[in-house]
Amino acid sequence: MIDSSSKDPIFNLPFALLCLSSLLFSASFNMLIPDLPAYLTKLGGAEYKGLIIALFTLTAGISRPFSGKLTDTIGRVPIMAVGSVVCFLCGFLYPILTSVSGFLFLRLIHGFSTGFKPTATSAYVADIVPKERWGEALGIHGLCFSTGMAIGPAIGSYISGTYSINVLFYSSSLFALMSIIILMNMKETLQNRKKLSFAAFKLSKRDIIDVKVLPAAIVTLLSYVGYGAILTLIPDWGGHLGLVNKGIFFMIFTISSLLIRFVAGKISDKHGRLNVAIAGLVILGVALIAIGYSYSQLGLFIGAVIYGIGTGILSPALNAWTIDLSDPDHRGKAVATMYIFLEAGIGLGALFAGWFYQDVMSMVPPIFYATAAISFTALIYMVYWKNSVAKGIV
Repeated sequence: MIDSSSKDPIFNLPFALLCLSSLLFSASFNMLIPDLPAYLTKLGGAEYKGLIIALFTLTAGISRPFSGKLTDTIGRVPIMAVGSVVCFLCGFLYPILTSVSGFLFLRLIHGFSTGFKPTATSAYVADIVPKERWGEALGIHGLCFSTGMAIGPAIGSYISGTYSINVLFYSSSLFALMSIIILMNMKETLQNRKKLSFAAFKLSKRDIIDVKVLPAAIVTLLSYVGYGAILTLIPDWGGHLGLVNKGIFFMIFTISSLLIRFVAGKISDKHGRLNVAIAGLVILGVALIAIGYSYSQLGLFIGAVIYGIGTGILSPALNAWTIDLSDPDHRGKAVATMYIFLEAGIGLGALFAGWFYQDVMSMVPPIFYATAAISFTALIYMVYWKNSVAKGIV
């Protein structure tokens, strides 16, 4: 671990490389999102739009316990590399498997990418940054990941519109390849690494969920249901409102998130994760209501800005809170637990949205209002936990 006595221990080469790798990885799979609903419709699978995100998050969630255990046994860097390699391969397979069933199968496989890389990445950050600056470091790293989320969809929509959907798939592989090249030069931080064996894939109940971080995980699940609905509905809703480049919404909300992340992590270190997360949940719920109420591009953009502010405040606080609640020897499992619940929230939101949407535009606003109510449920739970459980009353 890097010496915490250095003047500015966050801004060092390992952390910079990690952030760049995550940016490229994030752009790799996010650049596909705006065009996948229309692509699936052309393949004849319009009724399965909700599965585009749901299947992706299913395998991401299933793989989390394995990635968490492997991160804590064979090392952080190999597990990060697995995620980027999956993205690299899937980009070449989409143009080959052009049936509805083949496409949905690939979405399942593609989900393994986010099941592996983010888990090991968060553990790596905790290894190279002093504890008192985890919130700030995770906020900066999240900023870089969100930059990929911002530029990816906009670049993806431009590529598919200017060239073709297949060129978009190959471009996704190129971004993943650059992420892999960076990881090849990263130094492993896990002490007492073990060799990969079949035993490493055997999971007990204790390997799947870290019960110590369940409070943070529950809030994560409830707060990300709305994001699953956004990923499923915004491409069609944006097109309905006249957006040509469907990635613009994602670019606006992630830029908004980026700007707030500059200070959000540091604020959570200073004023506490719970206080900051509560503020983020309030803003998140308001944003989802605004998105549902928008009947013009301007209204949609305003909703995107507010949503970006909410996620920019909430995400670093939840990440840091998870690590705060975990044991140092089980950071991989703790982070994996949080991401299992995150993927479950996104997947449930996508399924919920796809099920009720059914290509009926009038259903979009009430779906977003419902996800706002779920976010406010997370707010109620968090206020309860802060005022009773955290103080030892119950």
